[in-house]
Amino acid sequence: NTPEYNFNKRYTMEPITVINSIISMFSTKRLAQIDFFKENPIQVQRDTLVELLRRAADTEYGLKYDFDSILTAEQYRERLPIIHYEELAPYSERLMNGEQNLLWPEPITWFAKSSGTTAAKSKFIPVSKESLESCHFRGGKDVISIFNKLYPDAQVFNGKTLALGGSSEISKTNNNCRYGDLSAILISNTPFWANMMKTPDQSIMLMSEWEEKIEKICDTTIKEDVRSLAGVPSWFLTLINRILERTGRNNLHEVWPNLELFIHGGINFTPYREQYKRLLPDPKMKYMETYNASEGFFGLQDDPSDSSMLLMLDYGVYYEFVPISELTKPHPRALLLEEVETGVNYALVISTNGGLWRYMIGDTIMFTSTRPYKFKITGRTKLFINAFGEELIIDNAIEALKQTCEKTGATVMAFTAAPVFMEDGKKGAHEWIIEFGTPPADSENFANILDTELKKVNSDYEAKRYKDMSLQRLILHAARPNLFNDWLKEKGKLGGQNKVPQLWNDRTHIDELLKMNQG
Repeated sequence: NTPEYNFNKRYTMEPITVINSIISMFSTKRLAQIDFFKENPIQVQRDTLVELLRRAADTEYGLKYDFDSILTAEQYRERLPIIHYEELAPYSERLMNGEQNLLWPEPITWFAKSSGTTAAKSKFIPVSKESLESCHFRGGKDVISIFNKLYPDAQVFNGKTLALGGSSEISKTNNNCRYGDLSAILISNTPFWANMMKTPDQSIMLMSEWEEKIEKICDTTIKEDVRSLAGVPSWFLTLINRILERTGRNNLHEVWPNLELFIHGGINFTPYREQYKRLLPDPKMKYMETYNASEGFFGLQDDPSDSSMLLMLDYGVYYEFVPISELTKPHPRALLLEEVETGVNYALVISTNGGLWRYMIGDTIMFTSTRPYKFKITGRTKLFINAFGEELIIDNAIEALKQTCEKTGATVMAFTAAPVFMEDGKKGAHEWIIEFGTPPADSENFANILDTELKKVNSDYEAKRYKDMSLQRLILHAARPNLFNDWLKEKGKLGGQNKVPQLWNDRTHIDELLKMNQG
């Protein structure tokens, strides 16, 4: 039975309020600072590097590479190696066990948990108090400042923001160490005055049981005056569909008539855009994309007519950029900000006030402008599927297939996988086409085992698959013999170094293969 809600209580749109005036007053100085780094990007980045090196000079890492003697950006990139999580992991483990002053002089007690590496099911990224305050939280404040500048008549701040985040856990290795999704860390450290503007309360936002959490959010927020949403698009679709199911309403504006803004990030919004237009059809609805990763807050959309994001240069993050063509080299050369060009794919390398030093985070970006520096996220440095925040990389897929074949006696000749996007209230999934050398005796059993193995090697996939909340079990198709060779031949890419893209974040390739497979 659909519960009764008092939808006759209609919230009215207020005139410009004191809240907007206060935000404008406090934003004036910050907006001037943003204008400054837009006009002086190289100076601001060089000053950032100097300050980072000065602060960390007496840490174990700073002493190892003699930060005190580094005087230029060119010396910095020549002396320090570019590292990946495999090189960071030993430091994270030591920090989680209670050691300090290894990467950053402040005590590190929080770690952002994510997944997607070859050697580890989960990554634990150190998060300092300074990185929370001057990077992540400053990014959130800047979103408010820029939105208020763009839309001074908006009434978003007169109501509540519904933030959908993750859960937080206590580390088993050290009672003073906590880890969780980045969203959970931000929620746990949000100032009390900011929590007053959010719904639901912190106890619900940090629940780890997702099924119960969704129901609790519905219970508490349906009756609220929600005016903005903040979170990952795929997870929000699950919540929105449940809210509409429980209320019997056709779209979200019938539940929250003053809803105006969706602040989104984490995954590509493009596949979800049309669904959101159907679910939030009011023309007053506005969208802002942010780039807030476990490692830092890097960009935000400051122009509604431009889908690219402004690179935020004064958050205590120093940037370098490795051209994709350099990634296969033993010692790839990173470019400084003043050396980048528009229209080129770069792997992002960062040094931060959280203690990351020339760390390649795995994302690729392309600059759309250098005056100011604006960019779009183009993907990952490796093949991947990240349509729902699962960050499934090729190493995960290969390992899961290997274990599945060992358990079923099957052999695989070629494969590709892609997402099935959420549409019309349906849940997402991964769809696989596999050309078997030796087919499994039972294809359904093979699919079940493969799905289980994927959950074992990737904690984010496991989380999205939990009780089918966001992802259903993968869909498996057996390819006819020579399907992949025929596809490559049709593309004029048969032979040589050409390969079938084994993971792809859209359906371009898999739809072509499925059509050929039916023929």
